Amino acid sequence: MFITLEGPEGSGKSSQIPPLAEYLRREGFAVFTTREPGGTAIGDQVREVLMSMRNTSMNARTETLLFCAARAQLVDEVLRPRLAQGEIVLCDRFADSTLAYQGYGHGNDLGVLRELLNFATGGLWPDLTLLLDLPQVETGLERKRSAGGEWNRLDAYQVEFHRRVRAGYLKMAQAEPQRWRVIDATQPREMVQLAIRASIMKCLSK
Repeated sequence: MFITLEGPEGSGKSSQIPPLAEYLRREGFAVFTTREPGGTAIGDQVREVLMSMRNTSMNARTETLLFCAARAQLVDEVLRPRLAQGEIVLCDRFADSTLAYQGYGHGNDLGVLRELLNFATGGLWPDLTLLLDLPQVETGLERKRSAGGEWNRLDAYQVEFHRRVRAGYLKMAQAEPQRWRVIDATQPREMVQLAIRASIMKCLSK
């Protein structure tokens, strides 16, 4: 099963994946975790270009194509082989991020992006996508700032950009409820983890 975690900046996706993977392994599942952009040697190099504050002049089409290039490598080198072995793959972001950020955020044509994403992924889409939602995007950005971790080129976009991203995520979740689960990321971290686990176990039991 291919499971992705999505959400606006600072929603807590990355910190939720390690305990989630540990829980699923205790339940007897083979689990592999990865992230986007990155997850391969080539993808990590692309990530450096995409996220670097040295590249603030990057235009939206370049940004889109770089994300898709890293994703194509991840799909062929990592995701498909792992899924073929019957593993649960947990991925921190995937193609929906491009629709949210480069589509709704930047205003690029969603139809064109979907065609490009299908090409980059070879038609691979998640079985389950968990949206960690923060109604106030400023809260997430402040969380990320205060955590003292990576503050990248995309984080530095205007607040209105991040509001459009969040609205885009909600539209996608509403349009495809069979795949998406929306989780309130304003809850304490432990409650968010429990909600994530419940959603996944329900899906696995079908």
